[in-house]
Amino acid sequence: MIKSISTKKKVLFWLISIGVVLSLFVLLSGILLPFVAGLVLAYFFDPVVEKLEAKGLSRTIATLLLLTGFLVVAIIGLAVLTPIIQHQIVVFAEKLPIYTANLLAWAEPHFNKLNAMISPEQVTSIKSSVLSYIGDAAGLIITVFKTILSGGVVFFNIVALVVITPVVSFYILRDWKGIKAFFESIVPAYFKKSVDEQVGEINTILSGFIRGQATVCFCLAIFYSIGLTLAGLDTGVVIGIITGTLSFIPYVGVWSGFIVSILLGAAQFSDPTHLLWIVAVFAIGQVVEGYILTPNLVGNKTRLHPVWIIFALLAGGYLFGFLGVLVAVPVAAVIGVLVRFSLRQYHQSAFYIGFSAKPTPAKMKVKAKK
Repeated sequence: MIKSISTKKKVLFWLISIGVVLSLFVLLSGILLPFVAGLVLAYFFDPVVEKLEAKGLSRTIATLLLLTGFLVVAIIGLAVLTPIIQHQIVVFAEKLPIYTANLLAWAEPHFNKLNAMISPEQVTSIKSSVLSYIGDAAGLIITVFKTILSGGVVFFNIVALVVITPVVSFYILRDWKGIKAFFESIVPAYFKKSVDEQVGEINTILSGFIRGQATVCFCLAIFYSIGLTLAGLDTGVVIGIITGTLSFIPYVGVWSGFIVSILLGAAQFSDPTHLLWIVAVFAIGQVVEGYILTPNLVGNKTRLHPVWIIFALLAGGYLFGFLGVLVAVPVAAVIGVLVRFSLRQYHQSAFYIGFSAKPTPAKMKVKAKK
């Protein structure tokens, strides 16, 4: 005979279990990067393996072929892009004094007009405020990046990403069904239905964001690299790759790329025609992203607010470095689903409804007379 367990003990058990898992995650965060990266890669490619398996291939062969193809494409891409990126960085470093002089010459007439319109005290105040805001923003960004890149395990993480991640991805992707079955088997029967519903919602959000947004970023990186290079920008490939990669952060990627491109364009070119081409590239990119790529690849089911995504990425990077950035969006999605589920349960509970739903004695008498 199975002895029943009180709700209080059940809640206590799951709180302790979650606390132990989180504690292990914090303690082992320095070595988890290749495993998390392998899990993300396996999750990204699982639908493709499912399709190959449906066509008659064994899951092991399908996984091996897919990951081998991915690694070959990645190596070829790095071999092609590395010399181009290196050349553009060297050119930028060599021309930086010229760019700076051109920008100062371009900005000087505007500063003169500003000085004529307002008092010197106001100009000084504006300059100090702008510099203060820029300093605060730069300090925050530098702090996040220092946290991401700091620590004695950075070299180990880089080597592990190259060596261990493909191996981890292979085994997780090959045994994906067994892993899912294992976690499904440990879910208690008394709330299995609720867990299945929330896991389904989490999977919808993650598949829309991770798989869809990664494809969008890849397409945008190619588009902006080609477009800015055709516009004549010396560092078009570098800015295009950075802009496309950062496009998963709402507004940050495109606006950062646009501002940097305009500033470098103003420093590089003396005529406004090239600047108009740069504006046209970003305008077309936004139209393609907003009306073609995002609706078809990401959809409207992510339910992740832009502010929530930005906060999650900054918080993850600040607390756990690059590993935190990698898991920030999935964790934010899970938290969002659990919060919405908790709110639905709260709105249906007696604590929220109170006695408003219960018939009052007066209402009962009226009903009895009828």
